[in-house]
Amino acid sequence: MTSWKLGLTATLLAAAAGAAPAPAVAGDVIRVNGSGSALDMLKPLVLAYAASHRLERFQLDPPLGSSGAMKALLGGALDVAALSRAVLPQEAAGGVRALAYGRTPLVIVTHREVARSSVDSAELERIYSGATPTWPGGEPIRVVLRPMAETKTAVLRGLSPGMARADDIARARPWAIVAVTDPESNELVARTPGAIGAATLTSILVEGLPLRPLALDGVPGTVEALAQGRYRLATDITLVTSARSSPEALAFVEFACSAEGRALARKSGVLTEAGGCGELR
Repeated sequence: MTSWKLGLTATLLAAAAGAAPAPAVAGDVIRVNGSGSALDMLKPLVLAYAASHRLERFQLDPPLGSSGAMKALLGGALDVAALSRAVLPQEAAGGVRALAYGRTPLVIVTHREVARSSVDSAELERIYSGATPTWPGGEPIRVVLRPMAETKTAVLRGLSPGMARADDIARARPWAIVAVTDPESNELVARTPGAIGAATLTSILVEGLPLRPLALDGVPGTVEALAQGRYRLATDITLVTSARSSPEALAFVEFACSAEGRALARKSGVLTEAGGCGELR
């Protein structure tokens, strides 16, 4: 793992920007949270913005997840929620502004010692269902799942009807491994011999995850392949603010949607919306 920590504090970011840290007070910190992968995408943008706006400080705590971040935003505890999905109707009723930011490939990943570079959809179904219980070298395969309500679970199950059935079989096993958050999932795959799971490209790149990414059906999970319509798995990234978000937070979101911000996001594994962020109705 890299030195990025999810408890990225206002003080650390002020130091990274070259400014002397100052005590944070109410209304003095841009509070951002969301899914682990969306927060990973924002980290380089936060550092770039902090470097040019020395008075701006950020609070990025461990990820609450998309739903948890939306509850915090609606409750006034956050300025910006970064989601891996669209805003739900009941959330939109709270008077939020949602911007479609982009998509990042959801990549099939394994423990780094698994001697594979690709997997096809049919084989992935057999792995999840248990029909293929070991890797070619004899190492037992350990599938790392996400909760059923998690966006990445829906994306993976949407690969095919067979994949949805295989996922059902995998999570019905008494020994099923289910990781609640993105960082937990990535950590489990990284430290569990023979493990397989899924991670977003933005997390792989920004966090420098010690994982082995696999091409799917011969297509690597890259921004270019996603843009060309050749790669099939991806999660959305949505930036959300509320009427209580500070002017400083709104200015940061404007930066994220600018050409400079989108270029940084693309380097971090995100296919951003052409021409800027589109407001979702």
